[in-house]
Amino acid sequence: MSITILGIESSCDDTSASVLRDGVIYSNITANQDVHMDYGGVVPELASRAHQQNIIPVVHQAMLKAGVTADEIDAVAFTRGPGLMGSLMVGTSFAKGFALSKNIPLIEVNHLQAHILAHFIDDLNSKYDHPGFPFLALLVSGGNSQIIVVKDHLEMEVIGETIDDAAGEAFDKCAKVMGLPYPGGPIIDRNAKLGNPLAFEFSRPRIQGLNYSFSGLKTSFLYFVRDRIKENPNFIEENMNDLCASLQYTIVDVLMNKVKKAAKETGIKQVAIAGGVSANSGLQNALKEAADKFRWKVFIPQLGYSLDNAAMIAITGYFKYLKNEFIEQDAAPFARMTIK
Repeated sequence: MSITILGIESSCDDTSASVLRDGVIYSNITANQDVHMDYGGVVPELASRAHQQNIIPVVHQAMLKAGVTADEIDAVAFTRGPGLMGSLMVGTSFAKGFALSKNIPLIEVNHLQAHILAHFIDDLNSKYDHPGFPFLALLVSGGNSQIIVVKDHLEMEVIGETIDDAAGEAFDKCAKVMGLPYPGGPIIDRNAKLGNPLAFEFSRPRIQGLNYSFSGLKTSFLYFVRDRIKENPNFIEENMNDLCASLQYTIVDVLMNKVKKAAKETGIKQVAIAGGVSANSGLQNALKEAADKFRWKVFIPQLGYSLDNAAMIAITGYFKYLKNEFIEQDAAPFARMTIK
């Protein structure tokens, strides 16, 4: 008997819905919110209002593209957290209402866990190579930087994480210092391809173990640029590509050094990256170089599944459905959640 899951993602500023059948993604529709570009970051109140406008059309399009009706959905999986509370409430409320109206199970999904399980997505056009267990996952996004041992689809252990800022936040905040629009990470990546990664040096954190810290690097970059502008008001414009290349090189190097240490300590040679920053070309290239050097088998998610999307929620919901891990209608979203 087929299992059809409707996935709902609304943790930040993207409203997304996906339909999965028997582990295969049939549709994955996402509505972006360009309004935040004018503010240099996501405005929570504006995000929640946009979710309210987008959620019904997005779900409708997802089911239409998948060729399924509401009566064919067997369960609804939704992002319970972490994320912006107002945004989460929109997705949670819709999922609960849909499940209640159709008398079908409701499945909560941890957004962080879902980013990792995006590596197990197959779609109608492609069947991808999936990691075996156990594997190491480097989860990097605007709000998280973690190293995780993935023992099974629903069994994960965090062995390293940021003690302050995340790598994605460092990209965006430093981009803002350079006057680049939000989100700054993709623009830095694009400019970095034209610059010298060794042109400038920035402060690197000295954190014991497998944990990360990016607040010092962010501050170092700010002071560096500020001092250079005093000497040359056109410093940023004249050195934009080298600044981006050097910044990206530093962040990626910090990330990869801990991953190499984790692989050595655990003996695990399968390594995956996940989260929005996994789309960064510098990180992808560094992972491939490490794979050649240390004989790792590496996994990089498809671009459409690396950013926030409902397909990763649906696939996580699918694995939970197989284990009858359902939740009651009184479920409330959580702004903060950790991988257990």
